[in-house]
Amino acid sequence: MKKVASLSGGKDSVAMVLKLIEENYQLDEVVTFDTLWEFESVYNVIKLVENVCNKNNIKFTILKRHVNSYYEMFVKPIKTRDGSEKYGYGWCGGNCRWNTTFKIQTITNYLKESYPEGYQEYVGIAYDEPKRIKDKLYPLVDWKMTEKDCLQYCHDNNIFWFEGDIELYSVLDRVSCWCCRNKNLKELRAIYNNLPEYWQRLKGMQSRINEPFKASGSINELEERFERENEQLELF
Repeated sequence: MKKVASLSGGKDSVAMVLKLIEENYQLDEVVTFDTLWEFESVYNVIKLVENVCNKNNIKFTILKRHVNSYYEMFVKPIKTRDGSEKYGYGWCGGNCRWNTTFKIQTITNYLKESYPEGYQEYVGIAYDEPKRIKDKLYPLVDWKMTEKDCLQYCHDNNIFWFEGDIELYSVLDRVSCWCCRNKNLKELRAIYNNLPEYWQRLKGMQSRINEPFKASGSINELEERFERENEQLELF
């Protein structure tokens, strides 16, 4: 039975893959999916993990959608529940995690085609995460490694998520896609204050999507809010 690992490029899955290799667990392949919307530092970390896999003769595969994600977001004709038509899924996250669905489908289809005789999949869910345990392998849970432990393990192995001089995990709770709608206000405020390039990309997306990014407002409205907050802080 072959054993494969899913890699997102975040601290938990990276720690899992590195420790599986360090502990000499059976690991036949590592699979990751390029959403096109990862932080540049995530791509850098994925490359580091790929290099480690290559040195250990472990197959490393990067999967991509056959259709560009920007087409899915802005252009694709879509029938809505009321029978009307719109163009593009819009923001990904919340109740419409369409890109996440594509990611899972693509990885699952690839593994089923690659291993028709069957396989077991390692998934990087930390010990203290809300449990989403299914019929897969969860070594971080077995090792009782919390999210904090995973980040420390990565740092101990000289793996960091730097965007310029900003380590992403110092300002974000999760290093998910930079345009993920599930980001909370704390994370969005951190992007506005520390990562202006990505904030400008969000503004560009919002200019093409009628629906606000969050229930609390559009990207432009959030920018006005964060600017007011910064002005108030300067007064004190």
